[in-house]
This record gives sequence, structure tokens and C-alpha cells, in this order.
Amino acid sequence: MRNEFIIATMSKDFVHTGLVASLRELLVQGELPPGSKVPEAALCERFGVSRTPLREALKVLAAEGHVELLPNRGARVREVSLEEVEGLFAVTGALEALAGEQACERMSAPAMAALTALHERMREAFERRDLPTYYALNREIHEAIVAATGNPVLAAQYAMLNARIRRIRFASPMTEEIWCRAMAEHEGMLNALQRRDAQAMAGILRTHLKHKSEAILTAMRAEIAAREAAEPRRRARGQPG
Repeated sequence: MRNEFIIATMSKDFVHTGLVASLRELLVQGELPPGSKVPEAALCERFGVSRTPLREALKVLAAEGHVELLPNRGARVREVSLEEVEGLFAVTGALEALAGEQACERMSAPAMAALTALHERMREAFERRDLPTYYALNREIHEAIVAATGNPVLAAQYAMLNARIRRIRFASPMTEEIWCRAMAEHEGMLNALQRRDAQAMAGILRTHLKHKSEAILTAMRAEIAAREAAEPRRRARGQPG
């Protein structure tokens, strides 16, 4: 009887963890856009769960800052403010700088070889202007740097914040100038890692995250300005805001 209870508990925990991860990915990929109501019935059907585990998963995502729970009205995907974006990138930049320092000290030779191979593949994607592949490899590289620290506290905090940043990365268009600069910064990262230059690595990562933040904030401000400019015209035509 005890074994059955343990197995049932483990199964429940496994389902909960998988459901949270699946829902988080929907939000990160923009399938559920900011400001939209979370379609509980559709998600229950999609993942084959009842409303109880779904709502438990939404509580976790609310604690992570992805959704907001509405009293007796379900949940809504959170919209991210300019101030929040600034804060997210400031903290994530500090974490990545620390990760870069520790990775320079702790990264093993096999891990360095694997990261170098990822970088080469990302460069090839850049040369082909294959943005989806570039994004995927870029993410793997940053996660590999964090993993190389062997620091579980840093890794946990980075994963939570990075999931929120991934939600808003598409707010900024990848212009040729931004892309070339990002690729050059990654070349600098690899060089600093190979030289085990912790100070240089930390500086490059801080700058890299600062540039990402600036591009996204610029795009968000432009979108806000466009909405505000359109509001009087909508009202004049009798359309809702």
C-alpha cells in the first residue's frame, strides 16, 4: 500500500512538473500573447488534465511572473512593463557576468570543446541568416556557460529569469546591425573563455545583455508611442481602445 502511495505521488509530481514546463513554453514562444486570457478549457483538453492540476500549474507560473491570477476569473498572461524589462536585464546581466567568471575558472576541457562546437554552428547559422537556428544555438550557448559554473543556485535563478526574458525577446526586431554586433560579442565571449580571462568574460556578458535590453526597450517604447498616437483616431471613429 505504501509503495502504491509513493508511486502515485511521484506520478502526480511528474505530471505537475511537465505541465508547468509545457505551459511555460507556450508563454515563452508567444502562443499565449501578453494580456490574453488563459484558455483553461482548451489547455485542459490539449494536455489531457483536469482543471485542478492546470490551476496548480498556473499558480507556479504566477509566482514566476508569467501570468496573473484573477479572482474567480481564471488567469491572464502578464504584460511586461518597461521598468520590469530594465530590472530583468539588470539582474540577469549580473548573473551572466558571474556565470562567465565562474565558467572561466571551472569549465572542463570537454565542456569547452562542446561549447566551441555550438559556437561554430551558431556562426554558420548567422552566415546563412537562419534566425530560428541562431536563436536556438544562442540559447544553448548561454545555458552551457551557466551549467559550466557547477553553481546550482545561480543556475536556478538564471533559468527562472531567462524564461521571462525569452518571452519578450521577440519585441525587438533582429536588424542586421544588431545581429552583427551580437555575433561579434559572442566571438569575444568564446575568446575570453578560451583564454580563461574571467574579467573580460564578465565585461562582455554585461555589455551583451545591456545591448539586448536597449534594443528591446527601444522597440517597446516605439510600440507604446504608436498605440498612444492611434488612440485619438480610434476614439474619433467610435472604436474601442
